[in-house]
Amino acid sequence: MIAAEDLVALVRNYNPNTNEALILAAYDYGRRMHDGQTRKSGEPYFTHPVAVAAILTEQQLDDATIVTALLHDTIEDTRSTYSEVTELFSEEIADLVDGVTKLTNLQLSSSETKQAENFRKLFMAMSKDLRVILVKLADRLHNMRTIRAMKPEKQIQKARETMDIYAPLAGRMGMQSMREELEDLAFRVLNPEGRSSIIRRFITLQKETGDVIHRITSDMRLELDKAGIEADVFGRAKKPYSIWRKMQEKKIGFSRLSDIYGFRIITRNETDAYATLGVIHQRWRAVPGRFKDYISQPKSNGYRSIHTTVSGRDGKRVEVQIRTRQMHEVAETGVAAHWSYKDGEPAVNPFAVDPAKWIAGLTEQFDGEEDHDAFLEAVKLEMYSDKVFCFTPKGDVVKLPKGATPLDYAYAIHTRIGSACVGAKVDGIRVPLWTRLKNGQSVEIITAEAQTPQATWLDIATTGKAKTAIRRALREANKERFVKLGRELARAAFEGHGKKATDKALEKAAGTLRMKDVDELLARLGSAEVTAREVVEAVYPNLAIEEDANIEIKRAVVGLEHGQGFERAACCQPLPGERIVGLAQRGRGVSVHAIDCGSLAIHEDETDRWLDLHWADGTHPPVYTVTLEMTIGNDAGVLGRICTLIGESKANISDMAFIDRKPDFFRIRVNVDLRDAEHLHLVISSLEAESNVASIERRRDPALENAPANGS
Repeated sequence: MIAAEDLVALVRNYNPNTNEALILAAYDYGRRMHDGQTRKSGEPYFTHPVAVAAILTEQQLDDATIVTALLHDTIEDTRSTYSEVTELFSEEIADLVDGVTKLTNLQLSSSETKQAENFRKLFMAMSKDLRVILVKLADRLHNMRTIRAMKPEKQIQKARETMDIYAPLAGRMGMQSMREELEDLAFRVLNPEGRSSIIRRFITLQKETGDVIHRITSDMRLELDKAGIEADVFGRAKKPYSIWRKMQEKKIGFSRLSDIYGFRIITRNETDAYATLGVIHQRWRAVPGRFKDYISQPKSNGYRSIHTTVSGRDGKRVEVQIRTRQMHEVAETGVAAHWSYKDGEPAVNPFAVDPAKWIAGLTEQFDGEEDHDAFLEAVKLEMYSDKVFCFTPKGDVVKLPKGATPLDYAYAIHTRIGSACVGAKVDGIRVPLWTRLKNGQSVEIITAEAQTPQATWLDIATTGKAKTAIRRALREANKERFVKLGRELARAAFEGHGKKATDKALEKAAGTLRMKDVDELLARLGSAEVTAREVVEAVYPNLAIEEDANIEIKRAVVGLEHGQGFERAACCQPLPGERIVGLAQRGRGVSVHAIDCGSLAIHEDETDRWLDLHWADGTHPPVYTVTLEMTIGNDAGVLGRICTLIGESKANISDMAFIDRKPDFFRIRVNVDLRDAEHLHLVISSLEAESNVASIERRRDPALENAPANGS
């Protein structure tokens, strides 16, 4: 435990005029109040408040906040009272301690109705004095650092709460280093295998490539010296959770991830910051679409920096952040920079946000909001960045995936509005339909009765719902032309196999592909929504088997020894088109895993079992089973439409089970037989477009590693 004099020394380092007597008195009082109490680890309980205070000295915070950290559990867990803390210290400190106590008692991970009310209380506490949440974040950080002493189920609960609430809140307040550490500590509890896998692959990468960070940092310093720019350059590998999240978002393996290193360049002034950007772009190639200027357009929490991503001759990408020293202080401590001290005086940082204005802007939209769902939606708008939440002109919230455009927004409102869209206004300004929407923007769609969907919209839309509606409208609008073209394509395809595209054959194909009639079949063929090959296969499946004889299942994987068999691992259910790796199984051939499978981490050291494999080129039969989990509305005909959509995607349902049944929704698990990864994407996109499908995800479970997957 840090001694009282050492804690004072930490404060004196940035605030020589600190009230040492006040901190020593609080230290002594807290130790006496917690005397005899122990933590789960067996340590004296007072080690925790002292550690929290030490964390806050890293933010260079004022004396009142440091004292609050030392006393933050006294009113809740000891015989201490609010009036006694007021008398011994001050009303300001007593209010801060009481505020932290109230936050501690909130169950932020409870049911949605209660969660909304607790969020409301949290923002109310923050609005009175933001230092309350600073102490609470430091409290949570130390608890996460020492979480191993808790029971496993308690660890998971606290880690999930940290990942869902406290880490995003720290990020929203601009405290990036604290957010990253909270995320990584929670990640260690929630997915230890995934985290270990990332770390091991990092070690392997360093052995293969050497010290990339030192090499690039030296190159950057050399280029800046040539240009006469005085600056500090720092490099680091990104945190395991940050890498894992990027792998999940992009659905790629570690080896395909390029920008896993980040570099910061701290300049003397703003002019040098922009000059540095020029030097970096002259020396390294800028990656299009990866440049952001937060100096000219700062974030609401005061964050200012230039972001760019560049790639070298070896194709490796690195992210570079450029900012001044004062901007860097705000980037590290966010809103907390308002209370920072330097040389015994409050640090006057022109970029630090006024906490009163920041919290007022954050809570303004919540005041008077009675509807729990709307309140939680508003909270998520402010705290989460994986989704985009936009407002209608009437103030309703529309949730869209990141990267969505006004066209996606229009179709999210209603298909009729999307189809009639001729333009959009974002925050009152006319913008192109391909504009990427951002959190909190107000969007107004301009429509015209004569408008119809255009073919170019398919390149603009990003959501499955919008794309499906656009294709349907285009098919209907050009049906006569597409039917004529489809008939010619069918004739040529059938004749190529020595067959004739008779009406009876086409009717059978339409039935097999679950289309209402031959005209729909031909229209879809003419619009390239189905291929001529699929139509022929629907009538003559044996013909397709003969044609695909070179990629029968036992020859689907390349890289096996002669006579060596394989089975798809049930934990990740890899598909053709995905990168794979083999694990030799004693007496059972080879187990084939996706390259990013979580269960591979435990085999990292068994290099003699690893095999470099890849899928055979060509068309694979639809026999590879993938498990999907869906939440669907409990309404008449919904399950039937789900089955129809899967069938229309040329996929077969091999098994289905109900996981959960509720009055308003079902949770189901469906096994679908597919050709490859592209086929999976088609199925998921079709299902996501169905309004009664609330969520859909591919099931991957490391615990199933030793069970063979179907379709292998």
